Amino acid sequence: MEVTDELVDKLANLAKLEFDGEKKTRIKDDFQKMLNFIEKLDEVDTTGVEPLIHLSDTITEFRDDQSATTVTHEEALKNAPQKDSDYFKVPKVLSKG
Repeated sequence: MEVTDELVDKLANLAKLEFDGEKKTRIKDDFQKMLNFIEKLDEVDTTGVEPLIHLSDTITEFRDDQSATTVTHEEALKNAPQKDSDYFKVPKVLSKG
């Protein structure tokens, strides 16, 4: 597969990126090198090789979720720099307009 300017433009558009001039040339060369490497892997004889599904034989043991209150409402508000009865007070970060 050959990497063309159109392919780079399409991928850049999908990724919301912009490449121009020298950067576009470097990205195009890098893509081509990656594809050449992948094509090289196609030459390897994998007859009789089992597919690798997991990197290790370790089985993940899950535990049951248990809800627990570790900090009370009062403890959480105790060190708040500003509070209003039951709530933290924070500076306004969004403005209209």
